[in-house]
Amino acid sequence: MSTQRKPDYVANEISEDAIHDYLDVHPDFFERHPSLLSSLHLPHATGGAVSLVERQVSVLRQKDLKLERQLKDLIDVARANDVLAAKIHALSLQLLATTDLNSTVAAIEEAVRAGFAADQSVLILFGKESEFEDVRVGRFFRVIQRDDDALKPFATFLGSKVPRCGRARDSQLDFLFKADASEIGSVALVQLGENSDIGFLAIGSTSADRFHPGMSMDFLSRVGDLVAAALKRY
Repeated sequence: MSTQRKPDYVANEISEDAIHDYLDVHPDFFERHPSLLSSLHLPHATGGAVSLVERQVSVLRQKDLKLERQLKDLIDVARANDVLAAKIHALSLQLLATTDLNSTVAAIEEAVRAGFAADQSVLILFGKESEFEDVRVGRFFRVIQRDDDALKPFATFLGSKVPRCGRARDSQLDFLFKADASEIGSVALVQLGENSDIGFLAIGSTSADRFHPGMSMDFLSRVGDLVAAALKRY
């Protein structure tokens, strides 16, 4: 009499992906098996072990802290934008109240210096000096012909359509700020008019981080639009 040998049972190992997919489809699995949940422990950074529930609580706390930091950053940005919007509004009112070119340039100088806390600034207008003899705003205001060789270091900027921020070349700093050039760490250059047809505004800071290429240019563009519109009246 012969006996038939039973086939050996070979257990198929379940892959991690299969476990992941199952739990993803059945999120209530641990609710139906609470004893299993309490028995699971995960390695901890301190070298010990914590339960899966404690680990989940820790992860949620970390997510909450991350979201809290993101919310704080958004609030800070919103507050800064409110401040900038208020300054642009104040500049608009100042420019509307001016009645001639001299008072307009004076209002721009005051807004840049006091309202926007510029360490150094200069308004460059293109034209003949004889056309602006009535303007008396000190070294903030300068007139030069568009094709003057002194403007060659600004050729790329003048050909662009957006403001430029960051560290400037020595030749640019020397032209703009003269004896104070060595004190300037960063500069914002703002076009006035389409293709800078009126001129440009330069705002200098002693801080190397005050103006940088990564900052938003919307605010500076709006200032440039306001200043250009006010100057075009004269």
